[in-house]
Amino acid sequence: MRGQASDRPTYLSREESFMYDREANFPMEETRNEARIEYTENGMLNLSSRRCELLQISKSSAVIGIATQFKLPQNFYLDIPSARIGMIGCIVKRIHANNLLEARFLRLMSERDLNRIFVYSTHPNHRNRVLDIYG
Repeated sequence: MRGQASDRPTYLSREESFMYDREANFPMEETRNEARIEYTENGMLNLSSRRCELLQISKSSAVIGIATQFKLPQNFYLDIPSARIGMIGCIVKRIHANNLLEARFLRLMSERDLNRIFVYSTHPNHRNRVLDIYG
């Protein structure tokens, strides 16, 4: 018996996206920052906000721990109030069963923003980091 039509390769199966398929993966670094997920519910009527914890971060993605389960759309914003970084556009990559969320940023984080996140982190690896106010 011949395979289903969906089993046959199509021209789309050979296509790749530079952003997601060939982009270099940046190394994740552990951190521990309080954060907030903001997303729209019911179309564009209201903006909902949930508290979370930023556990790992790189220039292109983050691992976020959420305390309660809720229906999260594919696109959301991530705010890190302690580092004064707001409205980072994100896309959900994967949601794990143990309330961990992998998200990809819509644009790369700058080194300055990453350093600011690490300065305000409560993780022991970032204890001696200081903020460079002149740089």
